[in-house]
Amino acid sequence: MAQAKLAKLELQIMEIFWKKGACAVREIREAFPERGRPAYTTVQTTVYRLERKKALRRVKQIGNANVFEAAISRDEAQRSFVDELLSLFKGRAKLVMAHLVESGELTLEDIKEAEKTLRTHLRKERSK
Repeated sequence: MAQAKLAKLELQIMEIFWKKGACAVREIREAFPERGRPAYTTVQTTVYRLERKKALRRVKQIGNANVFEAAISRDEAQRSFVDELLSLFKGRAKLVMAHLVESGELTLEDIKEAEKTLRTHLRKERSK
């Protein structure tokens, strides 16, 4: 995937695709809670923007309605977002980690999982 930045509404719409699979604009709009539901044209514009960003792809047409599906996975989008966040901190993960600890968002279990992932990554690097 190209490193396309996704806005909040775009991420909300992608979340619907990751949960439901292929859908038309009307189905996406109906997946939002009734209170605060975006207008049909807002959802439609956002879906076409996601298609241009190659986050969605058109899979079929039923009458006048286009059906789309996610072209990127949740993991790809999350990795891109984390990479973008780290670039804001000039790659200094310590600053991000410190903030997560101070805010209570990073648990000891998260740290243990990160250590496990780091050990696995280092083993792979050594075996190259």
